[in-house]
Amino acid sequence: MWDGRFFDPEKATENWKTLEGPWKHFGPFENAMDLFGDGSFWIIQAPGHMPGNLGACARLATGDWVVLGSDCCHSRALFTGTKEFASFELPDGITFSLHEDVPAATDTLERMRIMERKFGAHVALAHDTAWIERENDSILLSLLDDEFRCDMRVALKHQAPF
Repeated sequence: MWDGRFFDPEKATENWKTLEGPWKHFGPFENAMDLFGDGSFWIIQAPGHMPGNLGACARLATGDWVVLGSDCCHSRALFTGTKEFASFELPDGITFSLHEDVPAATDTLERMRIMERKFGAHVALAHDTAWIERENDSILLSLLDDEFRCDMRVALKHQAPF
C-alpha cells in the first residue's frame, strides 16, 4: 500500500506494508479484505485500470458506507455509463486506453454501482469533483476538513488544478 507520509507526514497514522489477505467475498466484490477485522474498512480488488488496482469500502460511525473508487474511473459520467472509456489508435495501429483491461474495468464499475444502488453507498472517485462542485452529498462532504473544502472551492472557481 502507498505510504501517506509521502504526501503529508503530519497526517500519517500507519506504517503500511503489502496486503497479504485473506481475500473474501464482500457485497458485490469477489475479492475483499476486512483490513481491521471488524467489518468497518474493506480493501477491494478493483481490476481494470491497471494491475493491482484497489479501492476501499468504509463504514462510517453513522452506518453509512463510502466506496473509495480510486482510479476505477475519473468522472461521474463514466461511472453512470453516460460516457464510455476513451480509447484511440496509436500511429503503429495499436489501440490505447487509460484502462489496461476495459472489460474488467467495466465490471468493477458495475460492482460499485451495485454498492450505490443496493446498499446506498456513497461513491467517491479519484479526480471526480462533481460532488464537491454541486455540494449534493452531505456524507462525502462531511469527510473533508474545512480547510480542504475551502481550497477546493477556490480551485474550482478559478478552474485550477488541485
